[in-house]
Amino acid sequence: MGELWPVPDVLAYLAGRWRTERSVRDLASGLEGRFEGVTSYDGLDDGGLISRESGAFTWQGATRPAERTLRYEPGSGPGRADVRFADGRPFHVLDLTTGHHVADHPCAADLYRGEFTVRGPDRWRTVWRVGGPAKDLLLTTDYLRETPEA
Repeated sequence: MGELWPVPDVLAYLAGRWRTERSVRDLASGLEGRFEGVTSYDGLDDGGLISRESGAFTWQGATRPAERTLRYEPGSGPGRADVRFADGRPFHVLDLTTGHHVADHPCAADLYRGEFTVRGPDRWRTVWRVGGPAKDLLLTTDYLRETPEA
């Protein structure tokens, strides 16, 4: 899928609007779903970003509105961010200085392992593998930067 794209400043890279497409596969049942929407990364007073994802999620033939909010706070360096849930709980660290990062997030007895890959100035991907007694999922999300209309 091409070379990695190192990101010297993760918050500057993410800022803006991204077209968001996610496939969701339940590996235990074989069921598949899809999310399509946008993610906006908007600046916060503390120098971080608030990420607001909104769109439609289709699962077993039913389409419903879906949304998620995360906070991206400045990390230990410009290529790093501390990602938090909307209520402030820690989610994971994100380090895109090499264009690739793997992060773990334990959730009860399940483990979320995220792989982040940057492919260019306007394209990146996350792949979350969720495993444990309650879940067996693969979530693949592609982000493509939206450009303002001329």
